[in-house]
Amino acid sequence: MKKYILLIVTMVFLCSCAKQDPTEQIQYLDGYWNIEKAVLENGTEKDFSISTTIDFIEVNGTTGIRKKVQPRLDGTFKTSNNAEIFDIKVEEDSLRLYYKTPYDAWKETIITAKDSSLVVLNPDGKTYYYKKFTKFEF
Repeated sequence: MKKYILLIVTMVFLCSCAKQDPTEQIQYLDGYWNIEKAVLENGTEKDFSISTTIDFIEVNGTTGIRKKVQPRLDGTFKTSNNAEIFDIKVEEDSLRLYYKTPYDAWKETIITAKDSSLVVLNPDGKTYYYKKFTKFEF
């Protein structure tokens, strides 16, 4: 009996640790994302508890845009005319965003994407942790 309980507990643990399907992550990218922290390659953490700029991400099929926006107290956003366009690809069981601007080209890897959280690894080895932005409530 103890063996069966141990087997069931082990299976539940392994299933809960399963990696998220990259194609399922795409549905969670859309929205306004507030950066919480960045973890450098050496493990050093940089806290972004106060930030006046958030990322707006919009996906359309296999492409998307990312813009920096500033939330206003009335619920609107101040936006710039600059947007980074990216292509979405699934490679090596991971979701990748390929950016290309007139000045640079790079890729980012989505580690996790959920309704309220997003974790992104950039080419420099920095991992960015985002939470879904919630509008100001008074």
